[in-house]
Amino acid sequence: MKSGYVALIGKANAGKSTLVNVLVGEKVAIVSPKPQTTRDAIMGVINGDDYQIVFIDTPGIYKAKNALSQVMEKTTETTSKGVDAIVFVLDGHEGISDSDIEIIKRYSSGNIPMLIAHTKIDIMPKENIPENVKKLYDAGIDCDVYPVSARKGINLKNLVDGIVKLLPEGDRVIQDDIVSDKSERFMISEIMREKILLKFDKEIPHGIAIVVNEFTKNENGVYDINLDIVCEKANHKAILIGKQGAAIKEVSSFARQDMEKFLGAKVFLTTYVKVKEDWRDRPSLMQTFGYGKKN
Repeated sequence: MKSGYVALIGKANAGKSTLVNVLVGEKVAIVSPKPQTTRDAIMGVINGDDYQIVFIDTPGIYKAKNALSQVMEKTTETTSKGVDAIVFVLDGHEGISDSDIEIIKRYSSGNIPMLIAHTKIDIMPKENIPENVKKLYDAGIDCDVYPVSARKGINLKNLVDGIVKLLPEGDRVIQDDIVSDKSERFMISEIMREKILLKFDKEIPHGIAIVVNEFTKNENGVYDINLDIVCEKANHKAILIGKQGAAIKEVSSFARQDMEKFLGAKVFLTTYVKVKEDWRDRPSLMQTFGYGKKN
């Protein structure tokens, strides 16, 4: 059989997390239409009769503006060097830019085999697809290109088959019943952050960290979850809470529903909003919130 680790790499908001969730068939990464949604390398596993693909969803390639962005960029670079294959996820709906070509060439220049998943073909003119592929080949990019739509399930089997061809022969590297390397506690914090990303606009979501203080399952099967929503400015806190607490109640309700779906049980959720100024540029706080390595 064939098995191995596959990094999903691409620009922010190219559709990496949506693609890995659909391929794995489980929610292993949060999704929103905003850049920097994924902050860490998150694993998802597909088990076939004669193959196992261990996807690693990486932070989107995004111009570093603070220490957190630099950590995310380093995570993507490091991940790309320790895998058996790379799937470069390209937002075909946005067209092909010179920076796309530059990034693809950078990641395809080594010894690790790579293919390109040309995403979002369901929301773009069909005639643009061959034009995009031609532009890639004319630029000297020698990778197979798979036009796909994760949301519509278009051409995903062909994509999986193409990935399997790139993998080495070998036994399964992960147990069959594992779909992700992330804990339930981690996913709960990510679900909360996802709902904030979806509800609030502009800079606030990017300055958000989630700290889970309590995560316990009672004898009656109900989970008690207590968490902090950490933002960077006092006015951000006011926006997150909203008039008479309306905003935080609404976003917490949405998050609780997803948490219950994920855990398969009732959830009693308590949320607090706290301010830690400029935490994304403070390594000690970043480490406390789970980003970056401790010395």
